[in-house]
Amino acid sequence: WGTKRSDLVYDNPWLTVNHNEVINPSGNDGIYGVVHFKNLAIGIVPIDDAGYTWLVGQYRYTLGQYSWEIPEGGCPLGTDPLLSAKRELSEETGLEAQTWLKVLDLHTSNSVTDEAGMVFLAQGLRQGTPHPEDTEELKLARVPLSKALDLIHEGIITDALSIMGLYRVYWMAREGK
Repeated sequence: WGTKRSDLVYDNPWLTVNHNEVINPSGNDGIYGVVHFKNLAIGIVPIDDAGYTWLVGQYRYTLGQYSWEIPEGGCPLGTDPLLSAKRELSEETGLEAQTWLKVLDLHTSNSVTDEAGMVFLAQGLRQGTPHPEDTEELKLARVPLSKALDLIHEGIITDALSIMGLYRVYWMAREGK
């Protein structure tokens, strides 16, 4: 791949879109649209001592439908992902965790975007009061981790960050990690 020209066609506080004129691997001219995110996607799988996790339900404007997900949000590039994860968990669920472990690095849709993500496992949980942003109208559900996996299989959880995070934590538990 080679880039002949790149033009910024859209820019807002969260993302940019570039239209690129390229030379593809066969040597032919082509075009490529690239969405660049200004935040790292952050997901948190909180697991309590009984093996339960918390899911967050909310309407997603981009999908035009309701979505069940792990607690998640954005981390401005260049800032500490763990601090962002702690903030998001507290905002969305009211939970605070004693122990944190990064369990996954990922790319959300690398054919059109450079968006990267990171998932943390949060344990040693203490319940507080959620304080969501004014753009969020959230519902919370505390479910066994196995039930969250069932919701993936039933097509109820479709969010990629949530699916990857829940499966990673499930496999870690199976492997005794």
